[in-house]
Amino acid sequence: MSTPELTLFFDGNCPFCAAEMRRLRHWDKAARLGFVDVALPGFDPAPLGVDMAALNRELHSQTAAGRMLVGIDSLLAAYTLVGRGWMVLPLRIRVLRPLLSGLYRLFARNRYRLSRWMGYKTAPACSEGVCEVGNPFFKR
Repeated sequence: MSTPELTLFFDGNCPFCAAEMRRLRHWDKAARLGFVDVALPGFDPAPLGVDMAALNRELHSQTAAGRMLVGIDSLLAAYTLVGRGWMVLPLRIRVLRPLLSGLYRLFARNRYRLSRWMGYKTAPACSEGVCEVGNPFFKR
C-alpha cells in the first residue's frame, strides 16, 4: 500500500467530523488521503510531534513529505486533493483567511454541541459495514 499524499488526524467522537471524513473518503477515488481517528484507544500522537490537546483543538494533517498542516490548511489541502477545491474556495482568499481561521477554531471548540444542533448523531454501532442507521454517512 502506498503512502497517502495527505493523512488527516480527526476526532472520531465528533459526529460532524466523522461524517465529514466519510464524505472525503467517498470522494477520494484516487486514494490520495489517509485517515486516522485520534479518539481510538491506543492512538499515540508522539511520532507526530503534536500533543493530544492540539489534536483536539483543530484538525491536523500531514503530507507525505512530513509537513504538518493545521485547521483550514488541512481542509483546503484535503478538499483540493479529492477534486472539491471549489467547495472551500474562500479559504484561498488571503484577506479572508484570518476571519475564516478564527471561525473554524470557534466551530472546532464547540463541535460536539454544533454537531447535535445540525442533526448529527453519535455514530451507530456497525459490524462488517452494516450499520444500525440507514444514513450513508454512517457507513464505516
